[in-house]
Amino acid sequence: MGQSALETGKKLYEDRRWVEAKKIFATIDDDQNDFAAARYYLGRITFDEKDFESAADYFEEALDTNDKIPDYHNWYGNALGSIAQEANVLRQGILAPKMKNAWEKAISLSPNMLEPRQSLVQYYLQAPGFMGGSTDKAKEMANQILKLDPADGHRQLGNIYLKEKKTMEAEKEFLAAVKINPELISVLANFYVSQKEYGKAFNLFEEEAKKHPDNMTAIYQIGRSSAISGQRLDRGEECLKKYLAYNPKSNEPSHAGANMRLAQIQEKRGHRVEAKKLYETALRLDGSLKEAKEGLERMSN
Repeated sequence: MGQSALETGKKLYEDRRWVEAKKIFATIDDDQNDFAAARYYLGRITFDEKDFESAADYFEEALDTNDKIPDYHNWYGNALGSIAQEANVLRQGILAPKMKNAWEKAISLSPNMLEPRQSLVQYYLQAPGFMGGSTDKAKEMANQILKLDPADGHRQLGNIYLKEKKTMEAEKEFLAAVKINPELISVLANFYVSQKEYGKAFNLFEEEAKKHPDNMTAIYQIGRSSAISGQRLDRGEECLKKYLAYNPKSNEPSHAGANMRLAQIQEKRGHRVEAKKLYETALRLDGSLKEAKEGLERMSN
Protein backbone atom coordinates (compact mmCIF):
# COMPACT_ATOMS: atom_id res chain seq x y z
CA MET A 1 0.00 0.00 0.00
CA GLY A 2 1.17 3.53 -0.74
CA GLN A 3 1.49 6.32 1.78
CA SER A 4 -1.67 8.06 2.94
CA ALA A 5 -2.09 11.75 2.18
CA LEU A 6 -1.38 12.51 5.84
CA GLU A 7 1.87 10.53 5.84
CA THR A 8 2.93 12.21 2.58
CA GLY A 9 2.20 15.64 4.04
CA LYS A 10 4.10 14.86 7.26
CA LYS A 11 7.16 13.77 5.26
CA LEU A 12 7.04 16.99 3.23
CA TYR A 13 6.70 18.99 6.46
CA GLU A 14 9.70 17.25 8.01
CA ASP A 15 11.70 18.04 4.86
CA ARG A 16 10.61 21.70 5.22
CA ARG A 17 8.87 21.56 1.82
CA TRP A 18 6.08 23.65 3.26
CA VAL A 19 4.35 24.83 0.08
CA GLU A 20 3.86 21.24 -1.09
CA ALA A 21 2.90 20.06 2.40
CA LYS A 22 0.24 22.76 2.70
CA LYS A 23 -1.41 21.64 -0.54
CA ILE A 24 -1.58 18.03 0.66
CA PHE A 25 -2.90 18.88 4.14
CA ALA A 26 -5.56 21.21 2.69
CA THR A 27 -7.11 18.28 0.76
CA ILE A 28 -7.57 16.04 3.82
CA ASP A 29 -11.16 15.98 5.08
CA ASP A 30 -12.35 12.37 4.78
CA ASP A 31 -11.31 11.08 8.21
CA GLN A 32 -11.82 12.98 11.47
CA ASN A 33 -8.48 12.06 13.03
CA ASP A 34 -6.59 12.71 9.80
CA PHE A 35 -8.43 16.02 9.39
CA ALA A 36 -7.43 17.08 12.92
CA ALA A 37 -3.81 16.05 12.31
CA ALA A 38 -3.76 17.90 8.97
CA ARG A 39 -5.05 21.07 10.65
CA TYR A 40 -2.39 20.65 13.36
CA TYR A 41 0.39 20.44 10.75
CA LEU A 42 -1.02 23.42 8.87
CA GLY A 43 -0.80 25.21 12.21
CA ARG A 44 2.81 24.14 12.67
CA ILE A 45 3.73 25.38 9.18
CA THR A 46 2.04 28.76 9.58
CA PHE A 47 3.57 29.08 13.06
CA ASP A 48 7.04 28.50 11.57
CA GLU A 49 6.16 31.13 8.96
CA LYS A 50 5.35 33.49 11.88
CA ASP A 51 1.70 33.77 10.81
CA PHE A 52 0.53 33.20 14.37
CA GLU A 53 -3.09 34.23 13.80
CA SER A 54 -3.56 31.57 11.11
CA ALA A 55 -1.67 29.04 13.23
CA ALA A 56 -4.03 29.62 16.18
CA ASP A 57 -7.03 29.15 13.87
CA TYR A 58 -5.66 25.84 12.55
CA PHE A 59 -4.84 24.53 16.03
CA GLU A 60 -8.34 25.50 17.16
CA GLU A 61 -9.84 23.55 14.24
CA ALA A 62 -7.72 20.54 15.21
CA LEU A 63 -8.96 20.79 18.80
CA ASP A 64 -12.59 21.18 17.72
CA THR A 65 -12.23 17.82 15.97
CA ASN A 66 -10.07 16.01 18.54
CA ASP A 67 -9.29 17.57 21.91
CA LYS A 68 -7.50 14.52 23.35
CA ILE A 69 -4.06 15.21 21.80
CA PRO A 70 -1.70 17.11 24.17
CA ASP A 71 0.40 18.53 21.32
CA TYR A 72 -2.65 20.28 19.87
CA HIS A 73 -3.28 22.08 23.15
CA ASN A 74 0.40 22.88 23.64
CA TRP A 75 0.82 24.46 20.23
CA TYR A 76 -2.48 26.32 20.49
CA GLY A 77 -1.07 27.89 23.65
CA ASN A 78 2.20 28.65 21.85
CA ALA A 79 0.38 30.41 19.01
CA LEU A 80 -1.74 32.48 21.39
CA GLY A 81 1.38 33.37 23.38
CA SER A 82 3.14 34.58 20.25
CA ILE A 83 0.12 36.70 19.29
CA ALA A 84 0.02 38.16 22.81
CA GLN A 85 3.62 39.37 22.56
CA GLU A 86 2.60 41.90 19.92
CA ALA A 87 -0.93 42.59 21.18
CA ASN A 88 -2.22 45.55 23.18
CA VAL A 89 -2.98 45.15 26.88
CA LEU A 90 -6.71 44.63 26.30
CA ARG A 91 -6.16 41.75 23.90
CA GLN A 92 -3.43 40.29 26.10
CA GLY A 93 -6.00 40.11 28.88
CA ILE A 94 -8.32 38.12 26.60
CA LEU A 95 -5.57 35.78 25.35
CA ALA A 96 -3.89 35.15 28.71
CA PRO A 97 -6.41 32.72 30.24
CA LYS A 98 -6.78 30.87 26.92
CA MET A 99 -3.05 30.20 26.53
CA LYS A 100 -2.69 29.27 30.20
CA ASN A 101 -5.63 26.85 29.94
CA ALA A 102 -4.17 25.31 26.77
CA TRP A 103 -0.84 24.53 28.43
CA GLU A 104 -2.54 23.24 31.57
CA LYS A 105 -4.77 20.98 29.46
CA ALA A 106 -1.71 19.59 27.65
CA ILE A 107 -0.16 18.73 31.03
CA SER A 108 -3.38 17.08 32.25
CA LEU A 109 -3.37 14.86 29.14
CA SER A 110 0.38 14.14 29.33
CA PRO A 111 1.69 14.62 32.90
CA ASN A 112 5.35 14.12 31.92
CA MET A 113 5.25 16.67 29.09
CA LEU A 114 7.93 19.34 29.53
CA GLU A 115 7.13 21.97 26.88
CA PRO A 116 3.86 23.32 28.35
CA ARG A 117 5.51 23.49 31.77
CA GLN A 118 8.38 25.51 30.28
CA SER A 119 5.84 27.84 28.68
CA LEU A 120 4.01 28.25 31.98
CA VAL A 121 7.26 29.23 33.72
CA GLN A 122 7.62 32.07 31.20
CA TYR A 123 3.93 32.93 31.52
CA TYR A 124 4.15 33.29 35.30
CA LEU A 125 7.32 35.37 34.96
CA GLN A 126 6.01 37.74 32.31
CA ALA A 127 2.29 38.13 33.07
CA PRO A 128 1.22 40.88 35.48
CA GLY A 129 -0.30 39.79 38.77
CA PHE A 130 -3.89 40.43 37.68
CA MET A 131 -3.39 37.95 34.81
CA GLY A 132 -1.99 35.31 37.13
CA GLY A 133 1.69 36.19 36.94
CA SER A 134 3.69 35.10 39.98
CA THR A 135 7.36 34.38 40.67
CA ASP A 136 6.33 31.84 43.29
CA LYS A 137 4.19 29.97 40.74
CA ALA A 138 7.09 30.08 38.27
CA LYS A 139 9.37 28.49 40.88
CA GLU A 140 6.73 25.88 41.70
CA MET A 141 6.51 24.94 38.02
CA ALA A 142 10.32 24.90 37.68
CA ASN A 143 10.53 22.51 40.62
CA GLN A 144 8.05 20.23 38.84
CA ILE A 145 10.35 20.32 35.81
CA LEU A 146 13.31 19.57 38.10
CA LYS A 147 11.72 16.19 38.95
CA LEU A 148 11.13 15.33 35.28
CA ASP A 149 14.34 16.74 33.78
CA PRO A 150 16.85 17.90 36.42
CA ALA A 151 19.09 19.78 33.99
CA ASP A 152 16.20 21.75 32.52
CA GLY A 153 14.77 22.34 35.98
CA HIS A 154 18.03 24.01 37.03
CA ARG A 155 17.98 26.04 33.79
CA GLN A 156 14.45 27.25 34.51
CA LEU A 157 15.35 28.19 38.09
CA GLY A 158 18.38 30.05 36.75
CA ASN A 159 16.16 32.09 34.45
CA ILE A 160 13.82 32.88 37.34
CA TYR A 161 16.68 34.08 39.55
CA LEU A 162 18.01 36.13 36.64
CA LYS A 163 14.61 37.78 36.34
CA GLU A 164 14.82 38.55 40.06
CA LYS A 165 18.34 39.97 39.51
CA LYS A 166 19.78 37.34 41.85
CA THR A 167 22.82 36.71 39.66
CA MET A 168 24.82 34.56 42.08
CA GLU A 169 21.89 32.18 42.54
CA ALA A 170 21.27 32.17 38.78
CA GLU A 171 24.89 31.26 38.04
CA LYS A 172 24.74 28.36 40.52
CA GLU A 173 21.66 26.98 38.79
CA PHE A 174 23.17 27.29 35.30
CA LEU A 175 26.37 25.60 36.50
CA ALA A 176 24.26 22.78 37.98
CA ALA A 177 22.39 22.43 34.67
CA VAL A 178 25.63 22.12 32.69
CA LYS A 179 27.08 19.61 35.17
CA ILE A 180 24.10 17.34 34.49
CA ASN A 181 23.84 18.06 30.76
CA PRO A 182 26.97 19.51 29.10
CA GLU A 183 24.87 20.29 26.00
CA LEU A 184 23.43 23.25 27.96
CA ILE A 185 26.83 24.98 27.91
CA SER A 186 25.40 27.73 25.69
CA VAL A 187 22.88 28.58 28.44
CA LEU A 188 25.72 29.25 30.89
CA ALA A 189 27.73 31.11 28.26
CA ASN A 190 24.78 33.32 27.34
CA PHE A 191 24.31 34.07 31.04
CA TYR A 192 27.89 35.38 31.05
CA VAL A 193 27.12 37.46 27.93
CA SER A 194 24.10 38.96 29.73
CA GLN A 195 26.38 39.86 32.65
CA LYS A 196 29.01 41.30 30.27
CA GLU A 197 31.52 38.69 31.39
CA TYR A 198 32.50 38.22 27.78
CA GLY A 199 35.82 36.46 28.40
CA LYS A 200 34.07 33.60 30.21
CA ALA A 201 31.47 33.35 27.44
CA PHE A 202 34.05 33.27 24.64
CA ASN A 203 36.07 30.61 26.46
CA LEU A 204 33.04 28.35 26.88
CA PHE A 205 31.92 28.70 23.26
CA GLU A 206 35.46 28.21 21.91
CA GLU A 207 35.91 25.13 24.10
CA GLU A 208 32.64 23.71 22.79
CA ALA A 209 33.59 24.45 19.16
CA LYS A 210 36.96 22.76 19.69
CA LYS A 211 35.40 19.67 21.29
CA HIS A 212 32.60 19.43 18.72
CA PRO A 213 33.68 21.07 15.42
CA ASP A 214 30.30 20.17 13.87
CA ASN A 215 28.38 22.15 16.52
CA MET A 216 27.46 25.09 14.34
CA THR A 217 25.39 26.70 17.08
CA ALA A 218 28.62 27.21 19.07
CA ILE A 219 30.16 28.82 15.97
CA TYR A 220 27.16 31.13 15.66
CA GLN A 221 27.33 32.02 19.36
CA ILE A 222 30.97 33.08 19.07
CA GLY A 223 29.87 35.48 16.32
CA ARG A 224 26.88 36.68 18.35
CA SER A 225 29.05 37.30 21.42
CA SER A 226 31.47 39.29 19.28
CA ALA A 227 28.63 41.38 17.80
CA ILE A 228 27.21 42.16 21.25
CA SER A 229 30.50 42.81 23.02
CA GLY A 230 32.48 44.51 20.25
CA GLN A 231 35.36 42.15 21.10
CA ARG A 232 37.25 39.63 18.92
CA LEU A 233 35.64 41.10 15.80
CA ASP A 234 37.84 39.19 13.34
CA ARG A 235 36.95 35.88 14.98
CA GLY A 236 33.29 36.86 15.17
CA GLU A 237 33.16 37.74 11.48
CA GLU A 238 34.92 34.49 10.56
CA CYS A 239 32.42 32.42 12.56
CA LEU A 240 29.33 34.17 11.20
CA LYS A 241 30.50 33.79 7.60
CA LYS A 242 31.12 30.11 8.29
CA TYR A 243 27.62 29.81 9.75
CA LEU A 244 26.06 31.54 6.73
CA ALA A 245 27.67 28.89 4.50
CA TYR A 246 25.82 26.24 6.54
CA ASN A 247 22.15 25.27 6.18
CA PRO A 248 20.73 25.49 9.73
CA LYS A 249 18.19 23.03 11.10
CA SER A 250 14.80 24.28 12.31
CA ASN A 251 15.93 24.42 15.96
CA GLU A 252 19.16 26.31 15.19
CA PRO A 253 19.76 30.08 14.80
CA SER A 254 18.50 31.44 11.49
CA HIS A 255 20.46 33.01 8.65
CA ALA A 256 18.43 36.15 9.33
CA GLY A 257 19.91 36.35 12.82
CA ALA A 258 23.42 35.58 11.53
CA ASN A 259 23.18 38.37 8.94
CA MET A 260 22.01 40.77 11.64
CA ARG A 261 24.93 39.89 13.93
CA LEU A 262 27.38 40.23 11.04
CA ALA A 263 25.85 43.64 10.29
CA GLN A 264 26.45 44.65 13.92
CA ILE A 265 30.10 43.66 13.61
CA GLN A 266 30.46 45.70 10.42
CA GLU A 267 28.72 48.62 12.14
CA LYS A 268 31.21 48.42 15.01
CA ARG A 269 34.04 48.48 12.47
CA GLY A 270 32.56 51.64 10.95
CA HIS A 271 31.69 49.88 7.67
CA ARG A 272 28.28 51.49 7.21
CA VAL A 273 27.61 50.42 3.61
CA GLU A 274 28.31 46.74 4.35
CA ALA A 275 26.32 46.93 7.58
CA LYS A 276 23.31 48.46 5.82
CA LYS A 277 23.26 45.70 3.18
CA LEU A 278 23.45 43.01 5.84
CA TYR A 279 20.64 44.57 7.90
CA GLU A 280 18.53 44.69 4.74
CA THR A 281 19.26 41.01 4.07
CA ALA A 282 18.35 40.08 7.65
CA LEU A 283 15.02 41.90 7.39
CA ARG A 284 14.27 40.39 4.00
CA LEU A 285 14.64 36.96 5.63
CA ASP A 286 12.80 37.89 8.83
CA GLY A 287 10.96 41.19 8.99
CA SER A 288 10.30 40.82 12.73
CA LEU A 289 13.91 41.37 13.86
CA LYS A 290 13.72 44.50 16.01
CA GLU A 291 17.48 44.97 16.34
CA ALA A 292 17.87 44.71 12.56
CA LYS A 293 15.19 47.39 12.04
CA GLU A 294 16.96 49.65 14.52
CA GLY A 295 20.33 48.98 12.90
CA LEU A 296 19.04 49.74 9.40
CA GLU A 297 17.55 52.99 10.70
CA ARG A 298 20.94 53.98 12.15
CA MET A 299 22.73 53.13 8.90
CA SER A 300 20.15 55.07 6.84
CA ASN A 301 20.58 58.35 8.75
